[in-house]
Amino acid sequence: MRGLRAWRGGTGPYVVALFLMAAPVWAVQPDEMLADPVLEARAREISHDIRCPVCQGETIDDSNAPIARDLRLIIRERLVAGDSDAAVVDYIVARYGEGVLFNPPAKGVNLVLWLAGPALLLAGIAVAVTAGRRRQVVEAALSPEEEARLREILKE
Repeated sequence: MRGLRAWRGGTGPYVVALFLMAAPVWAVQPDEMLADPVLEARAREISHDIRCPVCQGETIDDSNAPIARDLRLIIRERLVAGDSDAAVVDYIVARYGEGVLFNPPAKGVNLVLWLAGPALLLAGIAVAVTAGRRRQVVEAALSPEEEARLREILKE
């Protein structure tokens, strides 16, 4: 019982802090970082737009996968060699394909991906409008014979 009280009282926040410290941290290792802060900032900016080929949902900065480390090193090597940011991204895309980009350009096959969302939205709106129009109740006027028959029924 004493252990349960200790858990409720004082150690709870420490356990939560331990779990927060175990959360994913930046995967960029100190030995990867460039001495020039301007080049390092450019490398970080580029790597935020590059998806880890193994992890798919993480940037290469967030991933601990060996391929992500290799990509981080390639980016830094290309920047030190004097390449522009666009040239570095083009180099990586040429080697690994457009699948490594978080925001692929809207051209070629990717154009289908960019247009599919809005097209499906418009199609959904069209279906909803069509279904709404079909549900409208149209009140038809009664013929004089039907009105007379209705009055007879209501009198009874």
